[in-house]
Amino acid sequence: MIVVPESMSAEERKQGDGQPEGLQKRKTRLRRNAIFEIAAEAFAAQGYYNTSLMDIASQAGITPAGLLHHFKTKDVLLTELLERRDAEHIAEVRSRGELRGLAFLGHLVDTARLNEQHRSTTRLYAVLSAESLTDGHPAQPWFRARYEGLRAMIETAVAEAVADGQLPAGMDAARTAVAATAVMDGLQVQWLLAPDVIDMGDTTRAVIESLLGVRLETAPGPESMEAGR
Repeated sequence: MIVVPESMSAEERKQGDGQPEGLQKRKTRLRRNAIFEIAAEAFAAQGYYNTSLMDIASQAGITPAGLLHHFKTKDVLLTELLERRDAEHIAEVRSRGELRGLAFLGHLVDTARLNEQHRSTTRLYAVLSAESLTDGHPAQPWFRARYEGLRAMIETAVAEAVADGQLPAGMDAARTAVAATAVMDGLQVQWLLAPDVIDMGDTTRAVIESLLGVRLETAPGPESMEAGR
């Protein structure tokens, strides 16, 4: 059931641009956010094709017509959901400042650790990426672009590390990018099936360091931070 507050403080009325946000606009934003969360859980648990708009609307406490008021089709809902998750990740990366070379490659380990803290989102990506291989799946273009973009970023980071003297000349940046991407996505599936056995952060670090032949600088893991308290 979606619960939308009727009242709000002056501070809550401020939007990202600093302008006051009207009550109706805020209700709409909160309702859409709630629908996104419900849809993400449903798609992760059942897959895209096995989840109906009726399922999502029922959990949201609204009618299918009410859901279609916000998202014209299930395809639109899925696409906007993926774009929303992507924007959140990009914002998280940018909050760390500009990363290049080995610093960016170390960030891949940090990302794997972060994914362990967000199981529902990790499962969403794993389920939908596999399902997107079916003919005509609406998420297929998004995942194709996602993989192409990730490989390109890793390839650029390897090339930067070579140029900065952090990695030896002649390293195959394209092949390294493909291998690193495959490891990260494959580990997600194994971890989802056996979270008590698989450590995505440590394994990602071990494999990427093996590919590169150097040690990576990463953010302290949860255990290290706990020990330091």
